[in-house]
Amino acid sequence: MPLSIFDQGLDRNAANFAALSPLGFLERAATVFPSLPAVVHGLGDATIRRSWAQLYARCRRLADVLRRRGLGRGDTVAAMLANTPEMVEAHFGVPMAGCVLNAINTRLDAAAVAFMLEHGEAKLLLVDREFSAVAKAAVALIGRELDVVDIDDPLYQGPGERFGVAEYEAWIAAGDPLARWAPPADEWDAIALNYTSGTTGNPKGVVYHHRGAYLNAVSNILVWAMPQHPVYLWTLPMFHCNGWCFPWTVAAMAGTHVCLRKVEAGPIFDLIRAHRVTHYCGAPIVHALLINAPEEMKRGIDHKVHAMVAAAAPPAAMIEGMDRMGFDLTHVYGLTEVYGPATVCAKQPDWAALDIGERAAKNGRQGVRYPMEEAVAVLDPQTMQPVPADGQSIGEVMFRGNITMRGYLKNEAATREAFAGGWFHSGDLAVVHPDGYLRIKDRSKDIIISGGENISSIEVEDALYKHPAVMAVAVVAQPDPRWGEVPCAFVEPKEGVQVTDQELLAHCRQHLAGFKMPKRIVFGPLPKTSTGKIQKFVLRQQARSAGAIDV
Repeated sequence: MPLSIFDQGLDRNAANFAALSPLGFLERAATVFPSLPAVVHGLGDATIRRSWAQLYARCRRLADVLRRRGLGRGDTVAAMLANTPEMVEAHFGVPMAGCVLNAINTRLDAAAVAFMLEHGEAKLLLVDREFSAVAKAAVALIGRELDVVDIDDPLYQGPGERFGVAEYEAWIAAGDPLARWAPPADEWDAIALNYTSGTTGNPKGVVYHHRGAYLNAVSNILVWAMPQHPVYLWTLPMFHCNGWCFPWTVAAMAGTHVCLRKVEAGPIFDLIRAHRVTHYCGAPIVHALLINAPEEMKRGIDHKVHAMVAAAAPPAAMIEGMDRMGFDLTHVYGLTEVYGPATVCAKQPDWAALDIGERAAKNGRQGVRYPMEEAVAVLDPQTMQPVPADGQSIGEVMFRGNITMRGYLKNEAATREAFAGGWFHSGDLAVVHPDGYLRIKDRSKDIIISGGENISSIEVEDALYKHPAVMAVAVVAQPDPRWGEVPCAFVEPKEGVQVTDQELLAHCRQHLAGFKMPKRIVFGPLPKTSTGKIQKFVLRQQARSAGAIDV
């Protein structure tokens, strides 16, 4: 391509170009609004409060301590933490040192945690005392030395021990609060590592870059029309896709992080009242918990609260219940590979005049692309052509753009497969309505989303297959009013062998985390094709799965 006049003498330089990184949001908030609240944790006299200037200083201390230990660009720092101030700090201090943050699901067992520590080559592990037993067992399993730093939240009064080389507060006190740091030289540098739920074996490590984290953080602001200084309540675990990028979103708007260790209705309403919370995110179970709470818990909230729901589509009862509480609900959809939410059911002005049933149908769709996502489409995976926008033709949801992962760590084959044809293949099947809004119809990888947690049906099936009485098994999603979806297991026992559901559940408890346990077991012959393949679509219909497809 020949050079134009605009290609001559107009080169990129330090004055006109900078790598995009969400780390700059922290520096700006601390510089422009140093005394405004950045983090609050707790209620009453025990509340921990830190300003933006204080948070910035602590993050610089953390980065400085990491560098002094010889950690830097490309080194993984893992964290098993609750939604506490230290988890917020990790989202800035770790990448400020050039390191990559691996926030680990605190609900996993020791074997799963050990795999992630080893696969991600973690050089350091931050551990909340509540999760010390699993973390200690995981470290023992990896068979190598790994430095552990204990975080002992003063608001946590439960069991657990310190087993690390240092305690966090004393450890970061050795760091310089004015330590110099620099954004990444390349915005393509990794900022975070997040593991998916494994569908066929071990989970895959999803690598985020600084550019994507920056852009999805800004997308969150635009989707919610978020004002300056929002007050954000952490009901969503920060280990979920880095809290859907909201640690960085809140910093961009110099808002307030309201921390919460455990999701319970009473404390949530107390925090909303006390700190005048304006925004929070969560799976359907979180919103249902609040809607179904006793009325006395809800009294005294006289301001608008904005809620974001992902996973299962919000039913009419949820939308109506949120309306009664004065909460405005926004429905989003995404995956770990696209930094959390990447589509939104953008509300059209005329929807407000619809009755609750029609409004629920509109809001139950997964919607349109996030502002900073280049494209989302429903394509025929064979031809890579868009399916008709008729609300009937099924294709695969695919994404393209800057808020798509770099790829899967140490898995080039899976990365190539995921990006085949120049699109990220989600594995989710959907239709497109005439107005361009997409709606998920099924999950081709048979992932069950329960309370916001991804559960592999194959993992549950593998556990059941280990029981000597089981001949064949298939696990599908069953709708649940509390969790959105739960695993439902269809079991075909071996001929002449008797087994009860209680026996199988007791067996599963030895192999599965609690949230992965089947909530229902149905005995009988499994429907199969002529080649012996189990027909899961028949079982989904029997389980009244929301994702059942008539074929």
